[in-house]
Amino acid sequence: MDFPLHPDCRVLRADPCGLIAVEKAAGVLSHPNAKNDGRLALLNLPYDLEKEAFFSERGSWYLLNRLDAPTSGILLLSRDAEVAESVRQAFAAHEVEKTYAAVVKGIPPRNRQPWRDRLSVMRRGGKLRTSIIRGKPNAETDMKCLQKAGSDPARSLLRLKPVTGRTHQLRVQCASRHLPIIGDATYGDFRFNREFQKRSREGRLFLHSWKTRLRINHGGGLVDFYVESPLPAAFAVALD
Repeated sequence: MDFPLHPDCRVLRADPCGLIAVEKAAGVLSHPNAKNDGRLALLNLPYDLEKEAFFSERGSWYLLNRLDAPTSGILLLSRDAEVAESVRQAFAAHEVEKTYAAVVKGIPPRNRQPWRDRLSVMRRGGKLRTSIIRGKPNAETDMKCLQKAGSDPARSLLRLKPVTGRTHQLRVQCASRHLPIIGDATYGDFRFNREFQKRSREGRLFLHSWKTRLRINHGGGLVDFYVESPLPAAFAVALD
């Protein structure tokens, strides 16, 4: 592709309509947050926060979704403004099917369960923090346990399909159910994380944007876009 993609990232799929799926590595920023963040971000280009796009002399690359820096997996980009707007409308209408994988400490009491919570987001010390409060649910995730492993302590591989897209939604919903995502430095089990990293030599957050599917109208037809990012090898280590 003719853009300066971070060396730890790769293109997964490029559709003729101009929609591109990129696999972001854990630790890479979805977009630069400060002037000197270019080499740490998905693309080493200036970023326009208002337009939500990277830009260069050759044109703009619209960033259509975001992942927290510690989370790996699928990000969508488009060079076509109309395609970008269509995809953003699909996200806003909750018409994009997203599937995440997470390795957590503990085993859920049920193999499959809808999680519904009321989440509140606040800024503390310049950083966003999410908590569960009383009230009508505004966050929903479909959880399915795919694999159970070990007893020291027990761990699970969860498939998480968020219906909504709240800040830190999956990490908070897991932690509140005593299923902290391994490696979560904000909402996780900090003591266990230190011990796990020492034993496994894996220091990442075990949350991965695994699959994405969406449909948009473009050029008089329907674009059915599906992409999958394979689970990182570290996930097998975490479950071993």
